[in-house]
Amino acid sequence: EVQLVESGGGLVQAGGSLRLSCAASGFTADDYTIGWFRQAPGKERERVSCISSRSGSTYYAYSVKGRFTISSDNAKKTVYLQMSSLKPEDTAVYYCARTSSCTASIIFGSWGQGTQVTVSS
Repeated sequence: EVQLVESGGGLVQAGGSLRLSCAASGFTADDYTIGWFRQAPGKERERVSCISSRSGSTYYAYSVKGRFTISSDNAKKTVYLQMSSLKPEDTAVYYCARTSSCTASIIFGSWGQGTQVTVSS
């Protein structure tokens, strides 16, 4: 069973930085796509970034482009999201999930508990 565990969230002031981690297990493929998603209160979940492990190709939502950087450690099957210049509107629960592509809406397995990111103004 595919399992992904998010960590690294917290409370930070606007302009600050955080690094989220997504530890994946339950599959042996070394070619995988993992995306970071977020859901703010009262809003739909949105994909903010995505990476394909083999090609290294990445995707960023317009709202985070230039501020967030996604990377992967294939040996550890861990994907990171480095978030800088954080804004209060980045406040949300952040989730990671494996998908077949960076545009796919169906995830492998189920959503984890996520990690809360709160940016104070």
